[in-house]
Amino acid sequence: MGNAGVSGRRRGGTAARVVAAAVAVAALASACGRPGPPPAPSPPPSPSPPAAPSVSVSATPTAAGAPRLPGFVVLTDVDSRIRTDIRYAGAHNFVGRPVAGYPEPLCLLSRQAAEALRRVQDAALARGRSLKVYDCYRPRRAADDFVAWSKQPGEQRMKAEFYPRVAKSKLFDEGYVGAPTAHSRGSTVDVTLVDVPTPAQAPYAPGQPLVSCTAPRGQRFGDNSVDMGTGFDCFDPLAHTDSPRITGVARDNRRLLRQLMTDAGFVNYDREWWHYRYRDEPWPDTYFDAPVARSSVTAG
Repeated sequence: MGNAGVSGRRRGGTAARVVAAAVAVAALASACGRPGPPPAPSPPPSPSPPAAPSVSVSATPTAAGAPRLPGFVVLTDVDSRIRTDIRYAGAHNFVGRPVAGYPEPLCLLSRQAAEALRRVQDAALARGRSLKVYDCYRPRRAADDFVAWSKQPGEQRMKAEFYPRVAKSKLFDEGYVGAPTAHSRGSTVDVTLVDVPTPAQAPYAPGQPLVSCTAPRGQRFGDNSVDMGTGFDCFDPLAHTDSPRITGVARDNRRLLRQLMTDAGFVNYDREWWHYRYRDEPWPDTYFDAPVARSSVTAG
């Protein structure tokens, strides 16, 4: 999922609404007996769980009133060669349903991060591989949806696949799920490698028998990713990037992905082999909430 460390612009007359929103947030924090958010920290030099958020900047409204994301793009508009498998827009994820804020299965990113991924794709193709993304920009409402889900102890329909050996109550404490998340800043991506040409991937059918994400590649969900040792969003120590229990081809694939991504300026979160944050992200202290939709990044 990528908790660590993936709305919009306000100009002119919207400044008053930003101030009003900040005052409202401060008042709510006071009423609940909690201090307001601390000053936003500088981006960490190395991967770490997300710091407490600054007041989120709301997106600039379009003429139709829909929020917009400043300087964001649809990844496939920048590089159509990169595969997409946006898991939170469907039912094959750890909550077992579409997540709030994902009306369209798109990868939205800051232009800087998208351009960096294009460079990664060039390098990957030279190795006979392609990138595939599972998640990119993630609105704050999605992170809030995860928090709400975590407070429903009886809702564990996807446990057998995504967190078979970790108690649901421990997912936040152990860093597998988090709110806020770097994804909401628009420059973090969950990514893997696939072979070229890319094999077909069988669709997920809700209700189908689940197999642990830690099972051997041929037994777990038939993702067309190269073998990374676990499935995506596998909340288990085996998913830690440098897990000593991951050897052979899977270890080599993780190392290749990390080399390709770090060479282009991304930083890995060491508990998730798939999670990378663009080091020079343009919005290091802002958590956006526009929906994952083309209308959030394009006019009209």
